[in-house]
Amino acid sequence: MPRFTYIALDSRGQESTGLVEAASTNEAIGQLRQAGYFPTNVYEEGKGGGRDGKAAKRAAKAARVSQPRERKGIVLFQRKKVKPKILMIFTRQLATLIDSGLPLLRSLNVLAKQERDPVLKNTINKLADSVQGGSTFSESLAQYPIIFNDLYVNMVKAGEVGGVLELVLTRLAEFQEKAAKIKNKVAAAMVYPLIVMTMAVTIMGFLLVFIVPKFEAIFHDMLGDRPLPVITTFVITVSRFVQGHWLVILVLIFAAVAGYKFANRTPRGKSTIDGVKLRFPLFGDIIRKTAVSRFARTLGTLVSSGVPILQALNITRETAGNMVIARAIGQVHESVKEGESIVQPLEASAAFPPMVVSMIDVGEETGQLPEMLLKIADVYDDEVDNSVAAMTAALEPIMIVFLAVVVGTIVVALFLPLISIIQALQQQT
Repeated sequence: MPRFTYIALDSRGQESTGLVEAASTNEAIGQLRQAGYFPTNVYEEGKGGGRDGKAAKRAAKAARVSQPRERKGIVLFQRKKVKPKILMIFTRQLATLIDSGLPLLRSLNVLAKQERDPVLKNTINKLADSVQGGSTFSESLAQYPIIFNDLYVNMVKAGEVGGVLELVLTRLAEFQEKAAKIKNKVAAAMVYPLIVMTMAVTIMGFLLVFIVPKFEAIFHDMLGDRPLPVITTFVITVSRFVQGHWLVILVLIFAAVAGYKFANRTPRGKSTIDGVKLRFPLFGDIIRKTAVSRFARTLGTLVSSGVPILQALNITRETAGNMVIARAIGQVHESVKEGESIVQPLEASAAFPPMVVSMIDVGEETGQLPEMLLKIADVYDDEVDNSVAAMTAALEPIMIVFLAVVVGTIVVALFLPLISIIQALQQQT
């Protein structure tokens, strides 16, 4: 029976060579796949290379070198990030394939072929090359921090060490789904007030720039130097200011936005802004509950996946999204590092509600901290839903009244002099 020299990859992506007896090349490939290998080159002994497989390796290398290189053009503003939803789908599919028994390398190759997002497709191909070269999956992921954050990399690393990579990937996908759900709800709640404010500013600007000057000319022709009502004088003054200083107003708005973004990039400025956000009426409560939910779900997911508590706290602090919450997590890290409990620094920070501190305390005492953290996250996800619904219900009448006051003030200011003009005309007749 003929013997075949093969080069194949095992389930960890390590390359191995050897000999296998089979009736044909296809049968040899089938035997290797049944044994859990992923063959890359199979040659019949005496035709494809010697017993040691060196000729096969040289042939494979030559085949790779002879392939035409892809021409790369100059691409400006190339996108480097991947949308969270696309990354979540990739994580879920990878977990399903690995759970079905496919080796990691083959799973990556399958996902790369079907992926439509060009950035993720290119990244998956590079991950497969890295794994094929002998790197672990977590080491390969760490090379792309823009796409795979510390949370993702460390959870995969814990899954590799514990031999439960498919379970950890499933947890990661669930974490991404719930995080995206909360983020979308909060963002949707912000859309309504932004639309109303934009409409109010647009209408007010149109009236002040185009309508009020025409009425001012009518008042001057009809009333001469007679005094106008106070509210009319105020509106005309504002209209003149907007017309004469519109460029200054735009510069001030731009400076305010730029100043906010600049301050938000500095540690001190971001800490101040995040503290103010937590004290906002209506919005502050939602921001706090969202941060608590993120903290509990991130820490609970990491600890339940096998990540050490100190490392999990560091990752949670980096992904907290709010400097006040991050500072409190940092205090917890120092406390745990010194062998103390999580509860005392959480309670001392005053950043977490008493119920959260009490539930974490119970979780520590019973040895079920990960489960309790995930339960807290579920509870606060529901709290965020209720708070968003309550805020939307409260904002609707507030925004309607605000829009009515803005437009109504201008309309009243314009019609009061018209009433005086009509009365004067009636007296003349």
